[in-house]
Amino acid sequence: MKRSPTLEVHPMLREIKGETAFTFLALARKLMREGRRVISFGIGQPDYVTPHHIREEAKRALDEGFTGYTETSGIPELREAIASYLKGRFGADVDPEEIIVTTGAKTAIFIAIASYVRPGDEVIVVDPSYYAYAQVVKIFGGTPVYVPMAFEPGYGFKLDIESIEKAVTSRTRMVVINNPNNPTGSVLSPEELEGLYDIIVRNNLILVSDEIYDNFVYQGVRFKSVLELEDWRDHVLYINGFSKTFSMTGWRLGYLVARRDVIPSILDLAVTVYSCAPSIAQRAGVAALKGDWGPVREMVSEFERRARVLYNILSESEYIEAYMPQGAFYMFPRVSKFLRRVGMSIEDLVYYLLYEHGVLVIPGTSFSELMGGDHVRISFATKMENVVEGSRIIVEALRLKAG
Repeated sequence: MKRSPTLEVHPMLREIKGETAFTFLALARKLMREGRRVISFGIGQPDYVTPHHIREEAKRALDEGFTGYTETSGIPELREAIASYLKGRFGADVDPEEIIVTTGAKTAIFIAIASYVRPGDEVIVVDPSYYAYAQVVKIFGGTPVYVPMAFEPGYGFKLDIESIEKAVTSRTRMVVINNPNNPTGSVLSPEELEGLYDIIVRNNLILVSDEIYDNFVYQGVRFKSVLELEDWRDHVLYINGFSKTFSMTGWRLGYLVARRDVIPSILDLAVTVYSCAPSIAQRAGVAALKGDWGPVREMVSEFERRARVLYNILSESEYIEAYMPQGAFYMFPRVSKFLRRVGMSIEDLVYYLLYEHGVLVIPGTSFSELMGGDHVRISFATKMENVVEGSRIIVEALRLKAG
């Protein structure tokens, strides 16, 4: 009997993995459908509705019949608004013709890596990291090379410049960073970024910087963008979007910035992949950038308060190495002392907290190839009462299990 050809998927699909965090979210939702109460620290999505003035602009676009295809690069009004924002925020001389609007930052990640990585290339991925970077590298025949960040109890994570330097080989093509970082909540200091860029320039590499969390920065930390670096066009691909800053995750709106010379070639790839970003979402994006930023400031301030509360409560546990996140809306605490004491894996801990105590955290192995087995990711993008109750449950649950 002949084997069905639809079973013969490309071997590459066996090499990549999806976003395993969604697997655990599905388990939590199943329990909730069964009537269980679950406090979820799993979702990487602001718990705020998209601000009113942004939604109203989308309604106007719909009522005006602005529902067709747009330019693949994005409507001029949006690219001009993005360029103006980048200039005002970072002093960057980005031209609208150097911007491609995408269906979310994830699509920008895809076309950025796809446009440069060739079979046999190595791409340095700072570990821990968002899962998609390495998977796209694999799709195009490259090899992700994971370089761990340094974990300092009480402080959090720092870039290990020396290890990145050592990881560069004759096959290295690119370095990918996420700043502020998911899942750690760390923010590169200006000195760390400049040290990394020095490696990039000396070795003639490409730096892909995903700065989707750039407005979520706490404790007065100074955030420096790669667009502030000297001669960034020679080495930088910049990625950002609207999902986090404006709580527009479902709108699917992001963008890529690259030097003007390569934009036509990247657009050929982009139009093949997605034609254009949703027309209505693009009009909403203009309103987001040019409208009232008060709701964004209020949300970020609230997230900083949540981060502080989460840190204070988790710090009460002798089994949790907590720290105050500098940015994004995640903490990636180390729990290795607890795991060794009770003989659990990190996945065992996640299941224990979910099924026995009704709290969802995500195992570090969903984000880290090297150090994930000792960490969990906790998203504080949930209301304050959940942060307080859920973190107290975690502390008590570990105390009970450890005996």
